[in-house]
Amino acid sequence: MTETALDRAHALMEAASEEGAPRLAFYHCLADTQLFVLLTEEGTGDHVTPQTFDVDGTDFALAFDTEERLAGFTGGGPAPYAMLPGRTLAGMLSGAGAGLGLNLDAAPSSILLPPEALGWLAETLGQGGGAEATARPESVSAPEGVPEALLSVLDAKLARAEGLASHACLAGVRYAGGASGHVVMFIGTAPGAEGALTRAVSEALTFSGIEAGALDVGFAAPQSALAQRFEKVGLRFDLPRASAPPERAAPGSDPSRPPRLK
Repeated sequence: MTETALDRAHALMEAASEEGAPRLAFYHCLADTQLFVLLTEEGTGDHVTPQTFDVDGTDFALAFDTEERLAGFTGGGPAPYAMLPGRTLAGMLSGAGAGLGLNLDAAPSSILLPPEALGWLAETLGQGGGAEATARPESVSAPEGVPEALLSVLDAKLARAEGLASHACLAGVRYAGGASGHVVMFIGTAPGAEGALTRAVSEALTFSGIEAGALDVGFAAPQSALAQRFEKVGLRFDLPRASAPPERAAPGSDPSRPPRLK
């Protein structure tokens, strides 16, 4: 069996059950994972009906992080399913008062997540922690004192921001009036991607476990004077190039139009 990112995150969480950071990392991984959700019937339009089972009066949907694991659970026969990001599924299920059975009887990361856990995840994903910088920095310097935990989560987060920008640079800044901080400057941003990138930085800050942390977000055109200032001293993160879009969009693949439960 091929180990997945969720398997690794789950194992770390189980090995340090009293620590908050591994638990945050698991839920962060869950939010960013494409899940194969078992349905009662083929989805129609923007509507899906997850197959559920009852545990002490609470419905639990079934989802797997690989298609092979779903097929193993169903015995290999044809079964309707939808591919949904964990963040989308968490919001859908918690809003319906349902929980999630993840990788049940299919992987070491088998776990039952109650509605309260999914509600916490959906609420956490909706919180802001990164803000778009509106002031132009007077000076730009190499980043200092940024926690390694934040750098690690930010690097993993931007590695999944395919096609949203060419690259980003993290640098220290000082604004007029003496205020200072750190800015993640995105360079070569795709049209309309500013909101998604700002949320990505916000989530990296939230799931790093750093309390009272702050990161501003900025956008600069390639070869501009501002971009060159950040590229000269900043810590660079290269984002993956966009791959070819699928021929037919699956339910939930468009984050601006999440599917609805029937």
